[in-house]
Amino acid sequence: MKKAWFKEWGWIYLPIAWQGWTAVVLAVLFSGQVFVAVDRHSHSASDTLYGGFPYAVPAFGVLGWVASKTTRKTS
Repeated sequence: MKKAWFKEWGWIYLPIAWQGWTAVVLAVLFSGQVFVAVDRHSHSASDTLYGGFPYAVPAFGVLGWVASKTTRKTS
């Protein structure tokens, strides 16, 4: 890989390139869209959380995987 998209910062990854920022924005927009769609049909806060969880966790899991593969290691 020629240029890193993320850099490690403790336990998280910070985007340092436009590709990293795009990946973060896409994950947040996807999760927001799922939240709105699930919340439209839910009757309580727990319904919303239970309905959105199966989508948000894999979305941010994939984001974490992409970040781990495109990161610049800090020493």
